[in-house]
Amino acid sequence: MKNLVPLRKWPAPAVCLLGLVWAGCQREPRVNASASDPAAVKIEPAPDFNSVEVDHAERFPLVMVEARNTRNELMVNGAVAPDVSRTVPVNSLSGGRVIDIRARLGDDVTKGQLLLRIHSTDLAAAIAEYQKARADELLARKSLERAQLLFSHGATAQKDFEQAEDTQQKAKVDVETAAERIRILGGSEDHLSPVIEVKAPVTGTIIEQNTAAGAGVKSLDNSPNLFTIADLSHVWVLCDVYENNLGQVHWGDFAEVRLNAYPDRPLRGRVSNISRVLDPATRTAKVRLELDNATGLLRPGMFATVTFLSQGSQTRLAIPATAVLRLHDKDWVFRPEGGSKFRRTEVQAGPMMRDGWQQIPSGLEPGDQVVANALQLSSAVEQK
Repeated sequence: MKNLVPLRKWPAPAVCLLGLVWAGCQREPRVNASASDPAAVKIEPAPDFNSVEVDHAERFPLVMVEARNTRNELMVNGAVAPDVSRTVPVNSLSGGRVIDIRARLGDDVTKGQLLLRIHSTDLAAAIAEYQKARADELLARKSLERAQLLFSHGATAQKDFEQAEDTQQKAKVDVETAAERIRILGGSEDHLSPVIEVKAPVTGTIIEQNTAAGAGVKSLDNSPNLFTIADLSHVWVLCDVYENNLGQVHWGDFAEVRLNAYPDRPLRGRVSNISRVLDPATRTAKVRLELDNATGLLRPGMFATVTFLSQGSQTRLAIPATAVLRLHDKDWVFRPEGGSKFRRTEVQAGPMMRDGWQQIPSGLEPGDQVVANALQLSSAVEQK
């Protein structure tokens, strides 16, 4: 009888596990047909957001890019201001209360014209001091006359006479000092009254008023002007120029000034000052122009557009300003692609020109066509 090697008995779970491993090794690998077959992959083209289509393209006329010969220009915003050398504040040197007012904001006044009356407590006190000084001086003068009479008869000593003379001189000084104080406060020793008449120091227009009938009046310390009078026959236009453009502005240059209120009436001003200090927040310098204002057209506070013109000229590409669309901090134009399609094209928009056209340093070529009104076309696309 043959010796047989006894078979090892495996647990049932192990046998099942080995069977699964064996079956996995014998299985053919699957091929993902969709991943390996290029014909099965479909790629969608990216949408072209810059291509637009509209109905009735004839509603959007085209303009041609032109090369224009233009002078170098710099346009900035400004505002009309009074000439400070022709502006005079009106104040009262004494406190009190307004009892009568004869002028109002905006009135034209002449030098010496009555503006208001003030009942002054300060002046009343100065008048009382003056009257006391006058009484003391009168008494001192009589004492001096008596001392002089006694001294001439040998009835008094010389030192007593000299003392009386000194007292009378001091009393005269006190009277003059009190009278001067009355004049400083706006009164007169010839007409002792606590009422002050405030008159216009110059001829001009009242551009500021900070008082009314019945209002209290303080002395000069920390108090606003009662009135401010300015001669507006000659005014300033103040504008802010960025530091990068200061090289285009020179003292003595002439500039064209157009008021927002009268855009069709250009004025001519001359640069009289360029600030030597920049505003650290805006990086701009104040530029001052002087203008004649005999007609009174210019009024303080009016906004203006100032155009500085240089001597040289250059040829620059330009299109109507309405053809440029400002969107997302970029400048765009619409170029025709045929039929009812247009392409939105980014350009670099330069300075405005005086005839309503805008310079285009880059993005277009001479002869290119663009839609004349970009905003109108953009609105039509959004409404579709």
